[in-house]
Amino acid sequence: MSASLRVGIYARVSTADRDQNPETQLLPLREFVVSQGFSIVGEFVDHASATDLKGRTAWRRLLDQASKHKLDLVLVFRIDRAFRSVHEAANTLERLRGWRVGLRSYGEPWLDTTSPFGEALYYITVAYAQLEKGIIAERVRSGMARARKQGTHIGRPRKVNGEWEAIWPLLSSGQVSQAEAARRLRVSQATVSRLCKRTVGSAPRQAVPIKASH
Repeated sequence: MSASLRVGIYARVSTADRDQNPETQLLPLREFVVSQGFSIVGEFVDHASATDLKGRTAWRRLLDQASKHKLDLVLVFRIDRAFRSVHEAANTLERLRGWRVGLRSYGEPWLDTTSPFGEALYYITVAYAQLEKGIIAERVRSGMARARKQGTHIGRPRKVNGEWEAIWPLLSSGQVSQAEAARRLRVSQATVSRLCKRTVGSAPRQAVPIKASH
């Protein structure tokens, strides 16, 4: 990449901490861009938590600019300002790589995908993310297998399966309400409503007797 990089700088402050000021991040980022002889093509600031992807509109605009080749480098104050997890970081790095856009972190100099070391780090990050995903999946499978061996039911609670047949006639005849049925079954009223629809839908249709008029 040439020295005249077009840089989009990104800052994020959490809404949970009203004392935070994005200028704390933006000032050193601006100074860094100037010291490197780069040019700022835009400042993107979000006031949202890392997990609030819908609320992080500035981050989405920044990625949109990157996808349209309107910048060469994304500069963040710290990696946690941009990503909520290793998986998200790996996915975003892969997209940026496809757009030929680099990523640098001011607070973590080792994170610079425009350098040979950063290039290697990219592959390490992706490999780690895939490994972590595999480990989590294996833990879930092992946990489910262990639960089955211990006799733990997986899926809809047995209480509903075992007692629904007794509750349904009372519900269908109007003797109990859905709220009362939910209380007895110890489930939500929404669950009872779904069970009612499922039971009605699976019941065989019967001919309705026609009363003779007198």
